Amino acid sequence: MVDAICREMELRKDYLGTKEISTLYFGGGTPSLLSYDDITKIILTVKTHFHLIENAEVTLEANPDDLDKEKIAELKKAGINRLSIGLQSFFDEDLLLMNRTHTSEQAVTAIGEAKKAGFSNISIDLIYGLPNLTLDRWMSNLQKAFELDVPHLSSYSLTVEKRTALYDLVKKKKIILPEESLVIEQFGMLMEEAKKNGFIHYEISNFCKEGMYSKHNSSYWKNEYYLGIGPSAHSFNGNSRQWNISNNALYTDKIKTEDSWFEKEELSEQDKFNEYVMTRLRTIWGIDLDFVKKHYGEDKLNTLLEQSQPYLSSGHLQHGKENVFLTQKGKLLADKIAAELFI
Repeated sequence: MVDAICREMELRKDYLGTKEISTLYFGGGTPSLLSYDDITKIILTVKTHFHLIENAEVTLEANPDDLDKEKIAELKKAGINRLSIGLQSFFDEDLLLMNRTHTSEQAVTAIGEAKKAGFSNISIDLIYGLPNLTLDRWMSNLQKAFELDVPHLSSYSLTVEKRTALYDLVKKKKIILPEESLVIEQFGMLMEEAKKNGFIHYEISNFCKEGMYSKHNSSYWKNEYYLGIGPSAHSFNGNSRQWNISNNALYTDKIKTEDSWFEKEELSEQDKFNEYVMTRLRTIWGIDLDFVKKHYGEDKLNTLLEQSQPYLSSGHLQHGKENVFLTQKGKLLADKIAAELFI
């Protein structure tokens, strides 16, 4: 797999043209299973075929049970400077439900060891909307997260994917999901408590201390170009979007023979506009009105402002000096509002 990933980089070295690379992200599956040699080989290949800037943000997603003292030291030595730790919950019964392999104690220990090793840029994940997650238990999760004193928090509502054990249990009514009203209340609590603890709500699911937002993920939301390498990875160059096949064995075989390993979609002007609206509206930066006028024309800008009016009047959207953005009330309806602003 590592060889195939490095080979794909060689084959796609011209995808981003002469653009500098300012962020590198090792995402799931489970990249914390990679050895020191694997990681250094991948980073060296990036540097061989692309211009990776000095002090680039290099993130690795990690399971807490992979992060012992020795592993953390290896990651730091290899050039990882940001950890995204899949903590999910501080209640072991929740972790068992989600089929996680770590315990709450392991997660807390991993964060402590990462700090001791010199990692200051750490993000953790929390899930709400879980079965049996009361408001008290959710508040307990949030308080423990803030006590860990990490600069970044990503928090998502539980999504039950098809072909998973949890999906089957829900379908057979052996597990009952919470009412939507409770999930909304948990999201509201998340926003309030994060604000009290000095976190900026810079994207619907992401919170950070001043200056500690994820540069990598922010590039997606700001409509910047990116190159995805490996099974299921997505890429975007402004005019087209492509995605690699998801089957690991098929991916490695096709890379070896240089057979087509991806599908591609050319984006129309309508697609580009709608994607811009959808991604930017999720962020604290909102929709840049000058950008819309410059790239999509005055007619589309006027249409956007006209379609925004009902939500501006209802207090779900706010009109800034140069942008339109969601209010806290509007964040509860982000997807619906975005769809209403599409052309």
